[in-house]
Amino acid sequence: MIRGLLENALDRMAASDPGFVRLRVAASAVLGIAVAVAVLLPAGQPLTITLVGAIAAMMAAFTVNDPTPVGQALTLLLGLLAGAVSLTSASLGNDVPPLDGVIFVLLIFVAVYAQRFGPRGVALGSITFFLFFFAMFLGTSLAQVPALLAALAVGIAANALVRFLLLPRRPDRELLRIRRAFRARLATVISTSASYLSGGGNDRTRRQLRKADSRLHECVLLIEDTAEDVIGTRAAGMLRRRAIEVELAVQWLSITTRRTCVEELAPEIRTELVARLRRFRALIERDPRDLPLISDTEEFSRMLVEGSSLRERPQPGDELRRAIAELALADVNAQRVAERDYSVELAESEPVQEPGTSPEREKTRIFAFDNQTRSALQAVVGGGLAVLGGELISPQRWYWAVLTVFVVFLGSSTAGATFVKGARRLGGTIVGIFGGALSALLVGGNQPATIGLILVCVFGMVYVSRVSQTAMAFFVTTMLGLLYSLLGTFSYSVLGVRLAETAVGALAGVLAAVLIVPVRTRAAMLDDLRDVLTGLREFLDRATGLLAGTENVNVIELSRDLDRAVGRLRATVEPLTHPVNLSARRDYGWYVLSGVEAMAFRARHIAARAQPGLLHGQPALYDLAGRIGRNVDTLIEITHDPSSAGGHVLLRATGEPPGETAPEIAQRSVLSSLGRLDIGVLALGPAFDVPVRDTDEPAVTLNRSRST
Repeated sequence: MIRGLLENALDRMAASDPGFVRLRVAASAVLGIAVAVAVLLPAGQPLTITLVGAIAAMMAAFTVNDPTPVGQALTLLLGLLAGAVSLTSASLGNDVPPLDGVIFVLLIFVAVYAQRFGPRGVALGSITFFLFFFAMFLGTSLAQVPALLAALAVGIAANALVRFLLLPRRPDRELLRIRRAFRARLATVISTSASYLSGGGNDRTRRQLRKADSRLHECVLLIEDTAEDVIGTRAAGMLRRRAIEVELAVQWLSITTRRTCVEELAPEIRTELVARLRRFRALIERDPRDLPLISDTEEFSRMLVEGSSLRERPQPGDELRRAIAELALADVNAQRVAERDYSVELAESEPVQEPGTSPEREKTRIFAFDNQTRSALQAVVGGGLAVLGGELISPQRWYWAVLTVFVVFLGSSTAGATFVKGARRLGGTIVGIFGGALSALLVGGNQPATIGLILVCVFGMVYVSRVSQTAMAFFVTTMLGLLYSLLGTFSYSVLGVRLAETAVGALAGVLAAVLIVPVRTRAAMLDDLRDVLTGLREFLDRATGLLAGTENVNVIELSRDLDRAVGRLRATVEPLTHPVNLSARRDYGWYVLSGVEAMAFRARHIAARAQPGLLHGQPALYDLAGRIGRNVDTLIEITHDPSSAGGHVLLRATGEPPGETAPEIAQRSVLSSLGRLDIGVLALGPAFDVPVRDTDEPAVTLNRSRST
């Protein structure tokens, strides 16, 4: 029993943190702090100086995320320079108030604006800002600057030691862990499908099934991003295609489960189908390296045969049996490619290429007025308001409010996103105050115990930072309460001031986002939706050329670009779909998001099935692709000016589905997906009240009440 609980816990951990990436980063932060403290304490440095070294090691582990080791090393060097300027400026400001407030507000502009330069900009901006904040927290002075800079260098060096020697990123092991996480998430989809079917279907299990599908999709993207570093460019392309097939099979299993659930099934058939799903779940092992043993078992072979057989008279549940067999086969093919077995993939003897370099990206302009610049200006105004409000609450600790402003603007581009992050930050701080007070009582002035709990908080803060702002705020607040205890300045009133300053900072950030050149969530959603539709248009053009045999392009990569555009839209729409939003816009946000996710799913299906010249000479291809393209162009124009929707129409075809007349199964599959894509594009029309016209009928309008 204990072994089963342990295995279940490992499964859950692998599923929640694919590749143990967050675990490695969190462990690197804690180990870097330990190395820095081990160097500085024997040197007889004061506690303040030692803490600066520890904070530098923590921030370097937390923020430096360049894709290559060389890039990470360069960012660490630049972080050393930026951190030196930050510590010097903070120490000067501490000695010459109110210069500290002026510098801090200017610094928040630089830190937020730097996000436009990608991971390196985010890292340097964050390191600069947080070192300034902690220097104010510790009350450093100009006389301490030489020692502070030495501690900074030790902290950066400690992180470099851990990052490159003690806990380096190993792509091969990371890929294997991600594949294990994939298996855990795949097993979750199957288990959830079984629960959905056995329970007759309900809203709770339907939401669980949707969430399981989404988490599997995230894992597939991680496999694709990591594979090229391990198995080479060409092999990664093969794996990408097979991974898409697995994802499509999983989503088809979910759809088929929901369809089967509403059928009139005899109790014994429902029981048999649930048992079949659970047996399939039992075959989804945690360790992918055991795959050949699993796939060669009699149970696995029987499942494939039973699911693939065609009866003269279809029986209830046959569709679900076939879906299970298709998923099993797709999974085996994908895992064999991941294990570098290309015998089925290569039609002719062709060497597998070694890992290549990614294409050069378009350079970011240094000066430009866009959403990132607008956010930086809003952060400056919010920072100024936070300084004024924070001074009224506590002239000694006003910088807490400025910290909250920076955090709510970090990665936010709309007023709605700023509001949601501010609410999460405040909620985490409230809970963290109780955590900090309880922790301080537990340690009771015991320094080793206090340091141990601080390290636990650092680990928790870094581990959850990418998944929960509320949990991160909890660990930060608890850690700061312990730091006050370590410095001998802990009191309950200090934690009360912390809460008040956080509330002031959140309010200042929201006011600045709403009043200063605001970006409404709906406007940002339209921009991101336009990017999705533009990506869909490009995918459609290239896929048409591939299917017609006029060009040979990698449409799978284009489908992944479309996936990433949908991911950006999902993040933008979150304030509309968040539970804190009680207005009718919440349904509107879900409607748009569900529509684009359905289109991305169909694009993935087309990409996985498309072969050069597959539909050569098929008139249905050009008719269907041409109409979809015109409808997409219409929607792109409407995203520029939603008020012009009444002046446009979307064209809807009549007659039998496009895949019915194709002579081959592969052709029918692709044409059917194009038809579904056509339906998905038309489904976006009601979101903007766009008239829809049948190709051989007068125009009609689809009316749908919505709130804008």
